[in-house]
Amino acid sequence: MPTRPGRPRSEQSRLSVLRAASELLREVGLRAMTTEEIAGRSGVSKATIYKWWPNKYAVAIEAFLGQIMAEAPDPDTGSAREDILGVLRGLAHFYDGESGRVFAQLVGEGQSDPAVAAELQTHLVAPRRALMRRVWERGVARGELRADIDADVAVDLLLSPLLYRLLLGHAAVGDVDHVVAAAMGGLRRTLETEREVQ
Repeated sequence: MPTRPGRPRSEQSRLSVLRAASELLREVGLRAMTTEEIAGRSGVSKATIYKWWPNKYAVAIEAFLGQIMAEAPDPDTGSAREDILGVLRGLAHFYDGESGRVFAQLVGEGQSDPAVAAELQTHLVAPRRALMRRVWERGVARGELRADIDADVAVDLLLSPLLYRLLLGHAAVGDVDHVVAAAMGGLRRTLETEREVQ
């Protein structure tokens, strides 16, 4: 997050604030966490925190993003199906733990706070979509996946079920193998789809 005008931040104080925010996110959640609690736990004054961050949500995002890798590894196994499974299993692991709970809270806050939404889009959503798009484009280039399907639509079809399950909780986030099996039935290039395109 960009810093606000004023005296440069002490790195030790900044880390204390972010550590306190991370602990509170896990213990009480985003909504219940207060700037007063962050200040009390970090030993950094509330006034100083407000000089460096506009609100507790900005602190929470920086703390959250500091704990995770924004860029997931690219499996590149030589198989589109295995690559897709690898990426989605990694996302499921992320969503299924503590980080997923915090992420869901931040997504909810982003519905009314454009700054929160923009930070999540830049540091979490966009990198993971870019990774899945690379996987998709490799699969198309190798003739494994359908070239007549828009890449962004394919990425939406593959990533959306996990986020839907995370936010609504109607099914297990970790059950990605069945999601991939169902999706590949429509996304895989076959002799039948090749005839349809022609």
